[in-house]
Amino acid sequence: MRKGRFLTVCLGLMLLFIGVLTGCSSQNSAGAKKDSGKITVVFYPNESAKNFTGSREEMKKQIHKATGKEVEIQTTTDYNVAIEAIASGKAQLAFMGADGYIQAHAQNKKVVPFLLQSGEDGTDKGASYRSYLMVSKDKADSYKKNGKYDIDKIKGEKISFVSTSSTSGYAVPTDEIQKHFKLENKDKLAEGGKFFDKVLYGNSHPGSAINLLKGDADVAAFDDIDLTPFLDVKDGSYNKVGSTFVVKEDADAPFADFKGKELVDISVLPVQNGPFVVNTGALSDKDRKAIEKRFTSKDVTDNPKLMAKPGSKTPTLWQKKSAKMTLLPVDDDWYKPTHELVGK
Repeated sequence: MRKGRFLTVCLGLMLLFIGVLTGCSSQNSAGAKKDSGKITVVFYPNESAKNFTGSREEMKKQIHKATGKEVEIQTTTDYNVAIEAIASGKAQLAFMGADGYIQAHAQNKKVVPFLLQSGEDGTDKGASYRSYLMVSKDKADSYKKNGKYDIDKIKGEKISFVSTSSTSGYAVPTDEIQKHFKLENKDKLAEGGKFFDKVLYGNSHPGSAINLLKGDADVAAFDDIDLTPFLDVKDGSYNKVGSTFVVKEDADAPFADFKGKELVDISVLPVQNGPFVVNTGALSDKDRKAIEKRFTSKDVTDNPKLMAKPGSKTPTLWQKKSAKMTLLPVDDDWYKPTHELVGK
């Protein structure tokens, strides 16, 4: 009996020991996912362009300084690739627009915003940019109704959007179109032969603008922040419908072939600033907090490689419109208006 009891106790201790080891192994495995030695940052096609290389590399450097981890940059040519990368955890961080973030959040609730560029006063008030519908200057007058620019004429024309995952290059302008023409939904707007004669996708904001400049589209949707390196306001302002924009004389490719070409905006709409996003299931809280601390410090907000000053010709991931502009912590609640806009 004593021998039997002794064997039973030994067996129990062995099972307990194995269980403890298994539990530790399991915890270490889960921790390894959040505490791997590498952090991957994925970018939309706009910020994947060659002229953003310096700014992307500076972000890589700053994240490494914050965490001590190896940092890998993932560029893309398709919005959906970036969305899938952050939603799946293949990328731990993403630089994206509000619509794309919301799509990724719908796929995985652990994808959340954590940094936002402020408005000009340094707060989240006015933390927005602009979405345009633009046409060629030489055809602009045909879009006037009773002396004012109107979008009535765009029905049946050729239009260029950025991507169906773009906030300012699709979600916002199609919302305006849907309301203006009292459409039941946006389904007819996504492809040609329904509402529009033809629907093109530039896959980036510059790409959508090029479709217009080449004459492949009659009207094009794109934003201001991705076009400031290539376009100047010639007459009017960034906020005013009917303003004239001109391709800069020193514009790089692919705009170099269209220097001096003029465009007119027939619609201007505000868009919530896009967030810097984290997958909290793939990055530890320690690393996230370290990145947040560094990126809200002057090491980043006063860094001209990451935040260009007004008038700078160098494309950066963020642009300053005032000395007070900075990066702020942000959460999902702030994006409620865009959630409502895209229906997610």
